[in-house]
Amino acid sequence: MGRPPRHGSRGCLAVFDIDNFKRINDRLGHHAGDLVLRDFAHRIHQNVRRNDCFGRVGGEEFLLVMPATGPEDALAMVERMLTVIRFSRPLPDSPDFSYTCSAGIAACVPTDRASELCRRADQALYDAKMSGRDRVRAA
Repeated sequence: MGRPPRHGSRGCLAVFDIDNFKRINDRLGHHAGDLVLRDFAHRIHQNVRRNDCFGRVGGEEFLLVMPATGPEDALAMVERMLTVIRFSRPLPDSPDFSYTCSAGIAACVPTDRASELCRRADQALYDAKMSGRDRVRAA
């Protein structure tokens, strides 16, 4: 059995999406896109805590489940992750190349079904994209 939730939090879900990923593939090729995906997964995974769960759900979209984590802690953690990505230079043949990602966070409430939690996190991600990318928004 896991540790009890801090401050009554049931946890948070974050959805990440690499910004302008199609443009990376179109401009630099699918090999470069694959390197970016691997770099992203590796760098985020290095910042995931032991009880969190991180994985790719398709294309350039990833999920991070943060049990027993309140929205403020989740937001701070995801902000740090976005900063790590901002400073990454994943393409050895293009040392000036950098990329960003956007994220949306939703806090779980007792009445949530998984689909509702995902819908709110996706909406927050959409808000992050529409407000300029390279940022995190919370539902």
